[in-house]
Amino acid sequence: MNNYQLISNQVEQFKKMRDEVTRVMMMYQFALTELETKIEILKEEYQLLHDYNPIEHTKSRVKSFESIIGKIQRKNLQFSIDSIRNEIKDVAGIRITCSFISDIYRVQEMLQKHFDVEIFEMKDYISNPKPNGYRSLHLIAGVPVVMTTGREIVCVEIQIRTIAMDFWASLEHKIFYKYDQAVPSKLTLELKQAADAANNLDEQMERLHHEITIIKENQDNDDNDEFTRLLLNQVSKSQLKLPNIFEQALIELPGTLEMSDERIEEKKGE
Repeated sequence: MNNYQLISNQVEQFKKMRDEVTRVMMMYQFALTELETKIEILKEEYQLLHDYNPIEHTKSRVKSFESIIGKIQRKNLQFSIDSIRNEIKDVAGIRITCSFISDIYRVQEMLQKHFDVEIFEMKDYISNPKPNGYRSLHLIAGVPVVMTTGREIVCVEIQIRTIAMDFWASLEHKIFYKYDQAVPSKLTLELKQAADAANNLDEQMERLHHEITIIKENQDNDDNDEFTRLLLNQVSKSQLKLPNIFEQALIELPGTLEMSDERIEEKKGE
């Protein structure tokens, strides 16, 4: 094989690999679109049924090709489509931000009950925070995507956290990025303390939310009781009117019969 043929084969292999990578990246984007649509439907239905929305907002992303290559190298994996699909579970990711800790598990339950989404893996960093104080609920979900070649199950990482958790994680990431991972121990300690403070705030807001919910439920029950009382009162009044109607009819009945007799006599005279 001469140099021209060798280069030509390499170019063809590169084009084939490029097309395969492009197709896989499209699959991840399609999976995110599918999942975002499902989440939006769940949000609207929950709002309708419970007059409450547990999801504040969502944010999604697909890793850049350079980032995927970097992760393959860090894991000492051979570069291939199979390596990307089977070994790297966070190529596509979506972050769901909630108001309260209880909302996180409520959203998790909604997703697990969805017949079209399969949860492969769950890591609860809320019950078991990372040493640096990081808290979040991580799920690896399989999302079906229909391509021209058939139905594909695509992995998507789902991170569910509160507003406070998200605020801390975003700033912590920026600080580590600025220091290129070499953060002074003093700052590491303060970041951990800030994470604990954010968690205390979450727990306090959770208690307040619970108390307000109880107050609202009691008010709703009182309103329902008042409505029932008014309804029964109206029914009672209607029932009282019925005998009066019958009594009036009975009073008028003799006169009505006399008029009927007179009409009969008139008919006979004719």
